[in-house]
Amino acid sequence: MMKFNLYAAIVFSLAFVAVGSAQAPASSAQGSTEYTQPQIKKLARTAHTQEQYSTLAAYYGKQQKDFAQQAADEKQEWERRSQITTSLYAKYPRPVDSSHYRYEYFSFKAAEAGQLATKYSQLAAPQSGKTD
Repeated sequence: MMKFNLYAAIVFSLAFVAVGSAQAPASSAQGSTEYTQPQIKKLARTAHTQEQYSTLAAYYGKQQKDFAQQAADEKQEWERRSQITTSLYAKYPRPVDSSHYRYEYFSFKAAEAGQLATKYSQLAAPQSGKTD
């Protein structure tokens, strides 16, 4: 009887976990506007309306902010690691080098995303002086 109660409690708790996790993606997917990389590439190839360009501009604007934040975090890490001068870190690549390269990468990606956000923002803006 004791084993039965134990097994029943385990099965019952697993059922609650399964039901809770099955409902979570459904509720978050309704309000989410997250795009995958293939979806963004397809949208960039096929975009022709202001709404599509605005979506792309917003996506790349968010990417720019994310990469800029990662670059700022990595710059702090780079500065912290540059203070460490021991013989253990003498072999290349040193931890300071890794932080430096990651900072440069995130800065480059932020600039790249910023250029794309600007491009799509300009395409999304209404063309007022256009004559047909």
